[in-house]
Amino acid sequence: MPLFDVYPLYNVTPVSGKGIHVYDDKGDEYLDLYGGHAVISIGHAHPNYVKAVTNQVETLGFYSNAIQNPLQKQLADKLEGLSGCKDYELFLCNSGAEANENALKLASFKTEKKRVVAFSKGFHGRTSAAVAATDNKNIIAPINAQQAVTILPLNDIEGVKTELEKGDVCAVIVEFIQGIGGLDQGTTAFFEEVDKLCKANNTMFIADEIQCGYARSGKFFAFQHYNVTPDIISLAKGMGNGFPIGGILIHPSIESKYGMLGTTFGGNHLACAAGLAVLNTIEEENLLANVNIMSEYFFSIARTIPQIKNIKGRGLMLGLEFDFEVGDLRKDLIYNYKIFTGGAANKKLLRILPPLNIEKQHIGQFFKALKKALVDVESKTLEV
Repeated sequence: MPLFDVYPLYNVTPVSGKGIHVYDDKGDEYLDLYGGHAVISIGHAHPNYVKAVTNQVETLGFYSNAIQNPLQKQLADKLEGLSGCKDYELFLCNSGAEANENALKLASFKTEKKRVVAFSKGFHGRTSAAVAATDNKNIIAPINAQQAVTILPLNDIEGVKTELEKGDVCAVIVEFIQGIGGLDQGTTAFFEEVDKLCKANNTMFIADEIQCGYARSGKFFAFQHYNVTPDIISLAKGMGNGFPIGGILIHPSIESKYGMLGTTFGGNHLACAAGLAVLNTIEEENLLANVNIMSEYFFSIARTIPQIKNIKGRGLMLGLEFDFEVGDLRKDLIYNYKIFTGGAANKKLLRILPPLNIEKQHIGQFFKALKKALVDVESKTLEV
């Protein structure tokens, strides 16, 4: 049976991974500076992770949410302690799209309203309301387009004010650092004023932390760079280091009721074991501090390369912007220099999303290869 062909694929077949490296079926080693869309947070096959998942699957991998599962409470407590999000409640699911679906649904339940305000270049998932709130018409089917969503330019505070004062908006959803959109960020004044407007207009403020959360920005959550209090925080990707897990943190002002949210697989024993291993490793290895140290080192080298026109992002959620489209550069890096990087909707942006335990030697290796690859690209341009 053929696979449904929706992914353009590089001709590389990873078969194993260790730390910041993956190895293909030919035995070649690759430096992984993308982590499968920022999923690999603590490195491939981290010993803590392997041990926790192995022990759990040997004991009890799954049972539904009809019974007690103490691992869920352990995960919630550890997450509260590391994130500093006191008094929030945790609902566990399986993915980022599912997290945002539940966030939007909960906002609609709480406010008894249905319209959503989102922002240009934002990405929130590929399902139902989440994809309707995503600024990409190519992935929105007619069944999704029936959702009531208004897309505004990032930093358009007057637009937000106008829409919220109409009285029918249940939620404003925003990535504090945009992912696939190209690492754009709102201003401090914008985010803090949106927070105030939401609270004044009975509108839930949803922080989409699916890619920018879990220590990637240099704080545990990217919204913590600002003086805001989201009503709902969605999380996934780096939460499980490759194991499917997602969730939402819910402000105590939102009351739970039996049946209002639900999932078969969400919060299963194996997922919780993976999630706990990630949090324990972030704490034990002080990875939040490492993110900031490595980010500063990355910026210091990037600023010396004249072909780089702009450095975007925070922490280890980074983008290098050039004055040419980077598709060929990415191919050169992966095939000739054995380095994984990412692209974006901004075709001139190279995305860097490495594991949080990256070291200076890896960053040095990348920039050494990048300089050579830029020469390769310039040579091909001259030939044309």
